[in-house]
Amino acid sequence: MAMWIFTRAIFEGTPIQVFNAGAMRRDFTYIDDIVSGVAACIANPPPDDGELKAGGSAAPHRLYNIGNNRSEELTRMIALIEEACGREAIKEMAPLQPGDVPETYADISAISGDLGYEPTTPIDVGIPNFVNWYRDYHRI
Repeated sequence: MAMWIFTRAIFEGTPIQVFNAGAMRRDFTYIDDIVSGVAACIANPPPDDGELKAGGSAAPHRLYNIGNNRSEELTRMIALIEEACGREAIKEMAPLQPGDVPETYADISAISGDLGYEPTTPIDVGIPNFVNWYRDYHRI
């Protein structure tokens, strides 16, 4: 959501809130990589082993964290959006929000081990692709 919100604000010339003064790291995942993970799950349904699963269900299922396992600096993400938009963001520095954490990343070990899933799109490619899509979609 941040990428969408920041891109829109940059094009509109409205401020973005940068929490924890930008000292945040997030795990950004390009949509094509998410789709690859979902497609891998569909192509490889879990076996029906008849065993009772966590939560009490005997239905065959698996739970996967589909994401990117590389945490990126928020300030770098903003800089890449600014570069792709061709303009600088108006930044309002804000404290860390209650309940938020300074860093997140996806643990993809289960889906990687079971299905060979590995995200392939680096942030340097994904953000310009997103901004180009956003421009086309909104006719900017």
